[in-house]
Amino acid sequence: MIEIPVVFSGQGDLPQYATPLAAGTDLRANIEEPITLNSLERKIISTGLSIALPEGYEAQVRPRSGLAAKHGVTVLNAPGTIDADYRGDIGVILVNLSKEPYIVNPHERIAQLVVAPYSTVKWQSVNNLPETERGQGGFGSTGKK
Repeated sequence: MIEIPVVFSGQGDLPQYATPLAAGTDLRANIEEPITLNSLERKIISTGLSIALPEGYEAQVRPRSGLAAKHGVTVLNAPGTIDADYRGDIGVILVNLSKEPYIVNPHERIAQLVVAPYSTVKWQSVNNLPETERGQGGFGSTGKK
């Protein structure tokens, strides 16, 4: 477990894990009044959180499955990446893919945040890549025929 410094300008508790084995912590809407998301509309919703991730870590903003399944509301750029050098408010781009308006209420759980290590790479330019069984087979190339 790593410790992450956080500035929280919202009300209530810091993000929490819903269960002991949950990978993501809940992000809540840091808004004072309800916000309506009409069909196919997108808005950035503040969480009131700013964090300082250690070098070699990123935070991924992911949709909540219940919002998506029950209401058609999801995170537009999922997963959204928060880099270790970003210090601003974590905003969640919500989009309503249903035909009905959806009301985002203050302090509502709107997304999940997963913190994960990452690797940086040094690109090496070559003329050819090593051969594989799959080769250049792309989308759907490994499915049933």
